Amino acid sequence: MSPVRRCSRTACGRPAVATLTYVYADSTAVLGPLATYAEPHCYDLCAEHSERLTAPRGWEVVRLSDPSAPTRPSGDDLEALANAVREAARPQDRGKEGRGGGPHAADPMEVARRGHLRVLRSPDS
Repeated sequence: MSPVRRCSRTACGRPAVATLTYVYADSTAVLGPLATYAEPHCYDLCAEHSERLTAPRGWEVVRLSDPSAPTRPSGDDLEALANAVREAARPQDRGKEGRGGGPHAADPMEVARRGHLRVLRSPDS
């Protein structure tokens, strides 16, 4: 017997990566990480079959994430990355402008700048 569990789909010999369980009372198909051991009423699926899984009409598919799998970036992550790229693309001669009476001289609170971080003077001083 092979130590690697295989996909339960007919004629598919790929290694299983997920386990499918049906909850008939709730009309729900639950797809989660590969179970620790093979259950008689669960189905092990390979990556391709688990991605293409659809449920019968009127049923809901619940996909449980694998905590060890890499997560996809969220909208906040992508926005933060875009802001960092914009900041890095700005001209780097800002320090010269601050000393020479340029645009930064109008802001008495800003003392120095490094990338997107600013050093501000205390309002008391």
